[in-house]
Amino acid sequence: MDKISQLFLYIPGIIIFLVGSGQVRSWMRRRRPGASTVGDVESCNHIVKRDKKDREVYNYYNVMVAYTDPQNHHRVRRNFKAPNEYAVGQQVRIFWGTDAEQAGISEKEEEALFDPWVMMIGGALLILLALFQNRGDEVKAMICLAVVLAGAGVSLLWQYFKLKKKNLQTLTAEIIEIYNRQISKETKILRGSKFTYYPIVKYVIDGRENIRRCNINSSSDRSFKVGETMELYYDAAAGTVYERNAKTGMAVAGLILLIVGILAGISILSVIL
Repeated sequence: MDKISQLFLYIPGIIIFLVGSGQVRSWMRRRRPGASTVGDVESCNHIVKRDKKDREVYNYYNVMVAYTDPQNHHRVRRNFKAPNEYAVGQQVRIFWGTDAEQAGISEKEEEALFDPWVMMIGGALLILLALFQNRGDEVKAMICLAVVLAGAGVSLLWQYFKLKKKNLQTLTAEIIEIYNRQISKETKILRGSKFTYYPIVKYVIDGRENIRRCNINSSSDRSFKVGETMELYYDAAAGTVYERNAKTGMAVAGLILLIVGILAGISILSVIL
């Protein structure tokens, strides 16, 4: 195996490790006391600034959010610059850094398919797998692979049963608008501009109307239609709305990965012993 091929073996592990470590940092930051609060979007304006040569200099959304300050419990209205568009009435979460000036907003996020710690550790194991593979240590490489497969299986099963335990209530949401985000422009090489389409939905909880731009998306403009309905899932105890519920496929995939990981571990033991 040439050196370039050996280096490419590290790429999947490095990417997964970086994604996982970023999620872990976010997870730790969001669990600090007083680190976040929930607010409502009051307005969202698209700001685009260009220079004299018509080159784009700034492109962001100016978002006005009303929220209750967790420190003094006063109602606050504040502008945020955000890369994404938000619907008026949409609930967003505001996070603080080391001081109040380092605040930012984000949509209420779905729980990740894989636990952030599992992602980070799995990425590290894949890096070790590449290292052992390049050194010709097949046994240690297989041990890393077995642990990654089994760990991914356990993580999927854990997420499945955690969602199942919440006893989520089904909400019927009406699609009131389609948000389209341009992800690429037509060039001499690529034909046609590419867009991603997100449904903006309206639903009612405890008599209060809520608006949400969903994370569910499609590359086809025919996937979502204004006036159609879709299902969301409500955790009454936490007051959180999810876009997915526990799916049988998640449990099946987790079980298969766990079994394959265990069988790989058994085969390694048979070689060692």
